[in-house]
Amino acid sequence: APRARAARARRAAPLAAHRPDADAPDAGKGQRVMIIGGDGYCGWATALHLSKRGYAVSIVDNLCRRSMDDQLGFNSLTPIKGIHERVRKWKEVSGRDIDLFIGDVCDYEFLSAAFQKFSPTACVHFGEQRSAPYSMMDRTRAIFTQTNNVMGTINALYAVKEFAPDCHMIKLGTMGEYGTPNIDIEEGYITITHNGRTDTLPYPKQGGSFYHLSKCHDSANMLFCTKAWGLRTTDLNQGVVYGVSTDECDMHPDLVNRLDYDAVFGTALNRFCIQAAVGHPMTVYGKGGQTRGFLNIKDTVRCIQIACDNPAPAGEMKIYNQFTEQFSVNELAAMITEAGKKIGLSPEVINVPNPRTEMEEHYYNAKNSKLQDLGLTPTLMSESLMDSLLKTIVEYKDRVDQRLILPGVNWKESASVGKTLAK
Repeated sequence: APRARAARARRAAPLAAHRPDADAPDAGKGQRVMIIGGDGYCGWATALHLSKRGYAVSIVDNLCRRSMDDQLGFNSLTPIKGIHERVRKWKEVSGRDIDLFIGDVCDYEFLSAAFQKFSPTACVHFGEQRSAPYSMMDRTRAIFTQTNNVMGTINALYAVKEFAPDCHMIKLGTMGEYGTPNIDIEEGYITITHNGRTDTLPYPKQGGSFYHLSKCHDSANMLFCTKAWGLRTTDLNQGVVYGVSTDECDMHPDLVNRLDYDAVFGTALNRFCIQAAVGHPMTVYGKGGQTRGFLNIKDTVRCIQIACDNPAPAGEMKIYNQFTEQFSVNELAAMITEAGKKIGLSPEVINVPNPRTEMEEHYYNAKNSKLQDLGLTPTLMSESLMDSLLKTIVEYKDRVDQRLILPGVNWKESASVGKTLAK
């Protein structure tokens, strides 16, 4: 295991030094960044990271992620404050303002007014339903996911075209768009020679849920608009994010980020850590050979800053694979078991029937050099980092509802609302 981790670390080693002044209080001077979905897990951390570095930041959010918790009876492990209180506390501890626009990106009249009032130089689009299990719960949630995500992105593209044509549109995609092909995954584009002719084309997409398919549609729509309207766009195909701590979210308890542990919104590593902390066996789906790209939330915010600082030329869509390391589910469980034992936990692993329709053993080798070429220094998954995450989770473990831990959404059983509710 140590040898394998060393090999992964070498593959993830940075290829360039980070921009020297990236953390300066005026690093973002002159940039105005609208963060759609800024109340969410990635959006909130990004808003604070950029604000601290002198970017003028606005948050656009309809707070639907919070309402989903209310609908399903879920809760964040960490006790998060309301968005207005969060923004006020950030002003108090940092001296910096964040503009707040509460509304739905699917409401074009609202989005148009927000664009005209804020005049962004960059628009970071996190504002989508981001859970594959949620999208597979039933027909209603599948349609909501596709409508909210695809129509919201089209609205954002039109808003850029009509009100901020020089604005750089940065959309959060997902590595799940690629699926698990039996060839290397390139960064967005692949050069193919067929019957004596060669072309560079978008890499084939194989979304594994209605959520992932919505992201595929987003990417296709954004590429079309980029070419048709001469927009500047960047598509960030992000891996599985883990962690809760960033320098800014740690500045005051009222700024703490959300941390989901349920089987619908909780990402694999966060969920495993929480299961280990409360004495629940880590639930590995199927054989556990499913391999994905991972990155720390600290690197998510740095990647967004790098994208803001390196806008695409007009008429071009840049695509980056945004992750730093690759692990199988079994490797994750083994690492958490090792780290847990060192702080007095006794983690266990159980294999449960896989609720998803996916390959459980497969080839996986995705390229991820472009963001590192631009200066990303990866925060690699170390024992100290794992210890820190586990200790944070132990602090809040009394908030865990163990009924939410086991998988409850089966891909094959997704049905109409009526049939689902009748069960």
